[in-house]
Amino acid sequence: MVLNKKLLVGLLSLIMFLALVGCKNDSASTDEKDKESEGGTTENDTSPFTFTYFNAGSPGKDIQSTETKIGKIFEEQTGVTVKMEFLVGDINTKIGTMIASGQYPDVLVPDTAIDKILEAEAFIPLNDLIDEHAPNLKKLYEPYLERMKADDGNIYFIPFNASQGYIPNPNIDQGAFFMQRGVLKEFDYPEVKTLDQYFELLEKYYEKYPEVDGASTIPFTALTYDWRFFSTTNVPNHLAGYPNDGEVMVDMETHEAKVYAATDYEKRWLQKLNEANAKGLFDKEAFVANYDEYLAKLASGRVLGFFDYGWQIGQAETALKEAGDDDKRFIALPVTFDESIKDQYIDPPSFVNNRGVGITTSAKDPVRIMKFLDNMAKEENQKLIMWGIEGETYESDNGRFYRTDEQINLTSNQEFREEFGFAQFEYYWPRGNGLFSDGNAWEPRRQPEVAQAAYTEGDLAILEKYNAKVFADLFAEPEDRPWYPAWSAELEQGSPAQIYIQKKTDLQRLYYPKLVLEGNFEELWAEYVAEHDKLGAEEYEKTMTENVKKLVEQNQ
Repeated sequence: MVLNKKLLVGLLSLIMFLALVGCKNDSASTDEKDKESEGGTTENDTSPFTFTYFNAGSPGKDIQSTETKIGKIFEEQTGVTVKMEFLVGDINTKIGTMIASGQYPDVLVPDTAIDKILEAEAFIPLNDLIDEHAPNLKKLYEPYLERMKADDGNIYFIPFNASQGYIPNPNIDQGAFFMQRGVLKEFDYPEVKTLDQYFELLEKYYEKYPEVDGASTIPFTALTYDWRFFSTTNVPNHLAGYPNDGEVMVDMETHEAKVYAATDYEKRWLQKLNEANAKGLFDKEAFVANYDEYLAKLASGRVLGFFDYGWQIGQAETALKEAGDDDKRFIALPVTFDESIKDQYIDPPSFVNNRGVGITTSAKDPVRIMKFLDNMAKEENQKLIMWGIEGETYESDNGRFYRTDEQINLTSNQEFREEFGFAQFEYYWPRGNGLFSDGNAWEPRRQPEVAQAAYTEGDLAILEKYNAKVFADLFAEPEDRPWYPAWSAELEQGSPAQIYIQKKTDLQRLYYPKLVLEGNFEELWAEYVAEHDKLGAEEYEKTMTENVKKLVEQNQ
């Protein structure tokens, strides 16, 4: 009996010991789960890993990310090297070859061919990867995650700009009518508000100076090459006082979207170009020149005026600035049809959701790739990507970022930008926009201190003539448009809306040269309108209106 009691006590002691050990293990397991929950993942794997990345949106030199300073820092943080390849040749041919073979880079920026990639189901869903392995990226894109979902509820790519507050660009990187500064100087810096005033000034200057440095002056040219044709077809929209919503004007009250092709707005624009051509003011090569030829003309100092988006002419502007003749540089002007129209050239806060970067079905380790993207999304790394390294590419005064003259020149140098990694990382990856949590601008060019410090004596002189501190002061402030930009709506391939856009663009390519360069304008216009009426714009307008109203509702 005593033995049995001793045995019973021993067994009870053993059971209690095992229970305590179990509780301890459960506690440790819970701690690990808590750590995983807080960080979104367990301990990061920093073993060497390489993935391939193809960028169809921008030209560049093929490179290993670790050949750049930023890429080397990322490699130290994550163990990851990115093998980067950039587009050479035709985008549709390159993407078409990928689709036909079924072989893709691990990570892809398909740019304008994104619909083809989605249709081919070449991107994998990212929802679970973001939830489980990307807490920083999820935080950055939190306001936009629902808008990033396709109709099936999946997120297939990550857009490039997740706005975190709004700050306008002190300089004009969007649409505007540009004019050579020497033209304004010649006539004592007049106000140029309307389309008529703009062309009258070009004509007067051309009459006085038909040649520039022994070559013929080009009073007005236009960009019509390839997909950049929108730089000419979008103009009626801006002249009428609307921002770049693409193919439509959106009513601020009803949120109805209406096309402006084949309307009086487009007629008025094309008729002005036709009149300019009759007077010898329009560049007859505009409809056949490619993009490089267009930029070369702008950089030559022979062009007096044109309409374009500032982000497309940077190369020409840099060449003119380096040449040192401020009179041959351009200034952006907020031209409208009539003085009664309030210009809306400056973009309001926006989220573009029809371009982005995705992980493809060929990716060998999507988890490791997502963790790399998540690391990029950390605020300190976003500052690295955009501003660089404090003391080297920027300074800080009580937390306020700025750049010295030397740093402005250094970070404007293309060779340095490529060596440092700005050229490879500041766009076409997950990134924010607007303002950092400390109030500094995400993009250095939007920091007023940086913009003003970069101005030449010529910049400051012409700004003073127009009582402005920065070039954006010449333009009206943007009105809030929660749907902006309407053109970022995804259109299903083969849908009536998508077919309309393609046919409309083809029709404009056919008729624009005739309407501008030939004499029988009214007859050609009637033909053009009749052909456009056959295209079914109503279905496109319906689709765009539904999308606009959906976004308005989401933002209420």
